[in-house]
Amino acid sequence: MASAAQKGPRPRPRRYDAAKTRAAVLAQFGNVHDAVRDLTPAQLALPTHLWDWTVRELAAHVSMAVGAVIRCLEQPAPPKQEVTLLDWPFATAPRATRISEDTKAIAASAPDLDALYERTRARLAELLPAAPDDRLLASRVGAMRLDDYLVTRTVELVVHTDDLNRAAGLAVPYDRQALATCTRLLADALAVKAPGGSVEVRVPPYAVVQCVEGPRHTRGTPPNVVEADPLTWIRLATGRTDWDTAVDDAKVSASGERAGLVGLLPILR
Repeated sequence: MASAAQKGPRPRPRRYDAAKTRAAVLAQFGNVHDAVRDLTPAQLALPTHLWDWTVRELAAHVSMAVGAVIRCLEQPAPPKQEVTLLDWPFATAPRATRISEDTKAIAASAPDLDALYERTRARLAELLPAAPDDRLLASRVGAMRLDDYLVTRTVELVVHTDDLNRAAGLAVPYDRQALATCTRLLADALAVKAPGGSVEVRVPPYAVVQCVEGPRHTRGTPPNVVEADPLTWIRLATGRTDWDTAVDDAKVSASGERAGLVGLLPILR
């Protein structure tokens, strides 16, 4: 999904409230389920901007992304952690082809998407309460803690909710906690990819990070500031829109000679 992060000191890992993350995953998956249940055959056949996926395949992918938690919990825990939360954004790109193949297989094998979502929600509700936050999961990218993996599921859910809304002309709502968590992880990933303190990236009301090598700002108004709303930031960070388009459309503001992020985005594809 993205190029490897640059070497350098990492920002202190952000702490996420595990209970709130669990609730956010379930809430946003429920929001998507409510919309998918009502999709017509014509809407399901619509194209998306993701590979050659249709809306049906996109909807199947959302269920697969959440169902991955179930598959991991049904397997034995790995012996040791291999991947941290801030490793995840840079570890998925080599697996994109396999993910697309698996998505198409699930879409083809599950003609009743409502039933697929119902099974996924029920099984997750059954397994999740008994699983401790530090339980290790054998994810696609390596062994991760459950609480970290659930943070990555908010990214999957929020990003693909936006994809679904745009492809099918829907207005699926965003759970506030899921949107905040997704925004913060992608902002922190930028700080990992471009460590430094010369540019301040603001995504109100959820995230502020400093990044890019150069003079570090300590007091007053930073000389280089980038600001965007959460959805615009998420689209930039995941390649759904490009920097120049966002600036031209006044969806992002950038002040200062170092404030352009063209060469650093997207972070996740």
